[in-house]
Amino acid sequence: MSGYGGERYGDPAGGAGSGPPTARPGGPAPVPPQGYPYAPVPPPPVEPSRVRKILRGVRNPFYAAQRAFRPSRPGIVSDPGVRRLQLWRTGLGLAAWTGLMVTYNAVVSAADVQAVADERLNQSWAGVLVLVCTFPVVAGAFLAAARSDLRRLYLRRALRPLGAVAAIMASMGTSALAMAPELAGLRDAVGLPGKIAIGVLCLWSIGFALYGIGLSLVHVFRTADIHEVVPPVLAGVLVWEMALLDVLTGAYPQVPAGARAVFILGAPLTVTALSCWELHRLRRHHGMTIRTALGR
Repeated sequence: MSGYGGERYGDPAGGAGSGPPTARPGGPAPVPPQGYPYAPVPPPPVEPSRVRKILRGVRNPFYAAQRAFRPSRPGIVSDPGVRRLQLWRTGLGLAAWTGLMVTYNAVVSAADVQAVADERLNQSWAGVLVLVCTFPVVAGAFLAAARSDLRRLYLRRALRPLGAVAAIMASMGTSALAMAPELAGLRDAVGLPGKIAIGVLCLWSIGFALYGIGLSLVHVFRTADIHEVVPPVLAGVLVWEMALLDVLTGAYPQVPAGARAVFILGAPLTVTALSCWELHRLRRHHGMTIRTALGR
């Protein structure tokens, strides 16, 4: 490559590869060649500070729900295929439930639409409550079966899922603060400014709780923070518990017995198959099994 004044870029004798060109006395400063290693390295992206994240969560309950209910352990395995199937499972389950209700004339008016929506929300909330009760049992069995050194590690990791459980319960408790007749005296005591603050908190909590319920069911209360094999196992246990609950409570009484049995059994069979497939992918692509997770 030609340099300044006909000299080659290199050593003073014209050899190549010894360094950048130097300025001649009285001449213009040489411009270093563009590209590596002289091109400036772009700075790494700056992560938002903890304070900014907290302030963003205060302004946006949906962002706060993402931070609270999505797994975020460093080094966690994230499989896009499994995530897509989890979303499809949730969407198809809702579509099948809506189709079943419409087919058997459960929805005939606007009032019925509201009643069906309330029933679906109650079912989702019941699923969260069952998951809250099931999580410590399954997680406790997993911790008890793990090797002693891994048990201490998993116990530390379980703090985030437990925090997610506490967050969803606390968000639902704000509705009682805003609407429960037993707390009318407290609302009167705080006056108009207090009522406005309680109303704003209630609205924020409703958005947080509704989005959090969906994320909790998809990510199984972020139990992947403990280990990646825990969510498929816990999801399989949960869905069979929900099916048993539907049978015991006589859910969908307006649906014929045959269709009701297919619908009630369809969800656990589908989720069980998906959980087995997720465990298969973890074993095949990431070398993770329940036995290796337990250190056995």
